[in-house]
Amino acid sequence: MATTTEENYLKTLFHLSGKTGQVSISELSKALEVSKPTANSMVKNLQAKGLITYEKYKPLSLTKEGRKAAALILRKHRLTEMYLVEKMGFGWEEVHEIAEQVEHIESPAFFDRMDELMDFPRADPHGSPIPDKEGRIATQTNKRLNECSPGTEVVLRALGESSKEFLEFLDSRGLTLGSRMKVISMSAFDNSVQVAIEGKNESLSTKVSERLLVDEVE
Repeated sequence: MATTTEENYLKTLFHLSGKTGQVSISELSKALEVSKPTANSMVKNLQAKGLITYEKYKPLSLTKEGRKAAALILRKHRLTEMYLVEKMGFGWEEVHEIAEQVEHIESPAFFDRMDELMDFPRADPHGSPIPDKEGRIATQTNKRLNECSPGTEVVLRALGESSKEFLEFLDSRGLTLGSRMKVISMSAFDNSVQVAIEGKNESLSTKVSERLLVDEVE
């Protein structure tokens, strides 16, 4: 059984590993806001439990068991976020901090019942896929909004970031999952994207448009 701190390390390693599957001690310590010696000490604990592979002066990576453990923490987090929104009426910008606490509950039955009560959702309120009970995660194939050509109609399916500030910005623009947009143009100067949202034109910066994951409307 992993401690709360160990679970936070595993989840952070999972997020940082991305496509390469590797993370440096420096990246890990910065993300967790701890010193390198502190991160190094925890890495040794995780290595002793068979959850990561690490050699001195080389990047570290999650083992198969480590990736599954991390994915199951994500499962608990994302199920909780969805439950808070769907069953308790919280806004999508309110749920992250609560889920950060709930994700450390050990009982699988608790989260399985939560899953069942929601009829087994495939994604959380921000469109991120919810891992299954074996830690398997569906691959997302959505395009970034700033990759779409002018004239394309799209539907917002997921977010590349779910910080409270970003979600509040989207709320202020009336953008939620399922929102339909039409790409009008892209600025050659700053790569901002002009879109029509329910007949109203909006200019979205690169910082925003690259975090909006969409499906093109056929």
